Amino acid sequence: MVVGVDALQIAARLGGVGYLADGRTCAVLQLAGQLRKPVLVEGPAGTGKTELAVSLARATDRRLIRLQCYEGLDEAKALYEWNHSKQLLRILADQVSGPSSSTGHWTETGIFTEEFLLTRPLLEAIRSPEPVVLLIDEVDRLDVEAEALLLEVLSDYQVSVPELGTVASAQIPLVFLTSNRSRDLTEALRRRCLYLYLDYPPAEREREIVRARVPDISAHLAAQIAAFTASLRRMDLRQPPSVARALAWAQTLVGLGVQDLDAGLAAESLPDLLRYRADLDRVAAELEAGHRPG
Repeated sequence: MVVGVDALQIAARLGGVGYLADGRTCAVLQLAGQLRKPVLVEGPAGTGKTELAVSLARATDRRLIRLQCYEGLDEAKALYEWNHSKQLLRILADQVSGPSSSTGHWTETGIFTEEFLLTRPLLEAIRSPEPVVLLIDEVDRLDVEAEALLLEVLSDYQVSVPELGTVASAQIPLVFLTSNRSRDLTEALRRRCLYLYLDYPPAEREREIVRARVPDISAHLAAQIAAFTASLRRMDLRQPPSVARALAWAQTLVGLGVQDLDAGLAAESLPDLLRYRADLDRVAAELEAGHRPG
C-alpha cells in the first residue's frame, strides 16, 4: 500500500512482520497505494482485519493512529475539541492583568487558536508531518449520522475547523476501516473506499499462520489445531473460534508441552476457543460421542 510497491513486495514486507496475506489482499493494498484510497476491510470478528493495519504500519515503519469506534462517538472524540479549561484560565488571567499585560487582551478569536486545540485521531492523522497509518476500527458500530464525520477526511484528506479554516493533509495517510458487518454502512462511505473481505482462512492457510506466529510449534500440532478449528467453524455455532483465539490456543498448548492433540485434550481446551455455553455444550457432546465436530 505504498506507491511503487507491487503485490509480491507487499506480501514479503507483511510476511517479515508475521502477517501472511494472500494474493487478493496484497492486490487490494497495491491498488490502494496507486489510487491513494482508503480500504474498507469487512469480515467476521477475529479474521485479522485490525492486525492487517497494525502489521502494515510495522512493515512500513509508520506510526499507527487508531480511532476505536463506538455508538455515540462524536466530533470531540474523533476530530478535535477545544481545551475549555485552558481557554477559561487565559480569559481570567487577561481580566486580572488587563490589556496592557504581556499576555494581551483576549478576544473571541484569541482563544480559538492552535494553542487551545486538542487534536483527536482523525485530525492528528491529517496534521501529522510524517506518513502514518490511520485505523478506523469497527466503523459499523458508529451511528449512521456519525459516518458524516469521516466523509471529508476520506474524500479530500482534510478537516474543516470553523474557527481555524480547512486543515489539509501534508501527506496521504494509509487508511483502513474495519467492519464486522453488524450493520450496513452507507453508500457514501463505501464509495470512498476500496473493498476487501477477510474470511476465515482454509485449514492449510491457518496452519501456515499458526507456524508463523507460534515459532516453537511443531508442524504436526499446527496442522491438528488448524483442522480442529476449521471443523468448529463448519458447525452452526453462535461464535465460531477466531484466528486470534486459535493462535492463543496454540501458544497455550506449546507452553504446556503438548505434542499431539487428542479428543480429551481438545474437550478440555474448548473454553480457550469458545465463549458461549451453548457452543461449549454442543461441541463437547460431539467429542464425547466420538464424532469429529463439523
